[in-house]
Amino acid sequence: MPLTQEDFLAIRLTIELAALSTLILLLIGTPIAWWLSRTRSWLKGPLGAVVALPLVLPPTVIGFYLLITMGPHGFIGQATESMGLGRLPFTFAGLVVGSVFYSLPFVVQPLQNAFEAIGNKPLEAAATLRASPLDTFFSVVLPLARPGFITASILGFAHTVGEFGVVLMIGGNIPGKTRVVSVQIFDHVEAMEYAQAHWLAGGMVIFSFFVLLALYASRRSRSAWA
Repeated sequence: MPLTQEDFLAIRLTIELAALSTLILLLIGTPIAWWLSRTRSWLKGPLGAVVALPLVLPPTVIGFYLLITMGPHGFIGQATESMGLGRLPFTFAGLVVGSVFYSLPFVVQPLQNAFEAIGNKPLEAAATLRASPLDTFFSVVLPLARPGFITASILGFAHTVGEFGVVLMIGGNIPGKTRVVSVQIFDHVEAMEYAQAHWLAGGMVIFSFFVLLALYASRRSRSAWA
């Protein structure tokens, strides 16, 4: 059989991690992107730089500092222990935290671009109809920014699937708990099990191809609609 039981466990764990992380990223990233697209505060630059840090920092650096922060001497680790949640490193919850931080710019930036592309006229028109800011956001902004949400969801999910350095630093290599596909491929290569590595790596290549195909298709349909 080309794939082992551990391979299928890694695939399932990766899909669960990517799905949950993408959902959290959309919930967190939407208000951040909206604020960045509308504010004129001097904090826009520093906050935008913090959000974009994962684009320039090596994954091992991010994973190392997240590991320290979530450890017994870090403020997140001390907070989770005081709340009775235990320590996050080497757990699925820790992987989710690391994935959310590492994939944040891949969700925030497409949403920010979509919000900025809307402009002020639709918002002003809604204001003349006495729509509240919350009603304007849900009934005007969200429908107009739909292509941005599609792009952000695809990129956030795909980027989480392809993580290696961050998840290895935070989650280690625990079968069925923290061993995702990228780590499983690494294990196969280390064990010189190239056939299994080919199956998983080939699946990642095909997955990445269809992700890019979906992005190009969504952009083409958006251009045609415009």
